[in-house]
Amino acid sequence: MTRVFIHGLESSSQGDKGRYFRERYPDMIIEDYFGSLEQRMETLRKRLEGKADLILVGSSYGGLMAAIFACEQEERVRKLVLLAPALSLPGFAPYLNRRLCVPTALFHGSGDDVVPPEPVREIAEQVFLNLSYNRVVDDHSLHETFSSMAWDSLINIKQDGTYQ
Repeated sequence: MTRVFIHGLESSSQGDKGRYFRERYPDMIIEDYFGSLEQRMETLRKRLEGKADLILVGSSYGGLMAAIFACEQEERVRKLVLLAPALSLPGFAPYLNRRLCVPTALFHGSGDDVVPPEPVREIAEQVFLNLSYNRVVDDHSLHETFSSMAWDSLINIKQDGTYQ
């Protein structure tokens, strides 16, 4: 299995979430993405070339990227964890008619003033057939809840370090 974290538009691999994952899951792929959505997607596709059983964790714009990747290559994705994903942006419009069976856990802060939660929930419920939707009392970055989330369970790691 290959775990991947995809940061948001204004962040980098050195942001809070990137550092968190790097410290706890050293095998996780944590890259920097720059440029347009298509340039970022091309970087992601190249980095994941030849890899399967992917667990994609995407934050905000990175959630948009993870969802697009899953729509394009569902057979390679084992699980999605989307953190306030920017699914309501025009870049996801070509995928609105897709129906994905990939297990998807989505977390969105009720106080998000960057990516409105309700349109994202509607899109997610339409596209992701195996969705666990979690609206939490938090902001866009999930400052209050991120570090206390059950990450070992979310990214399929048992206590002994083996995959579930």
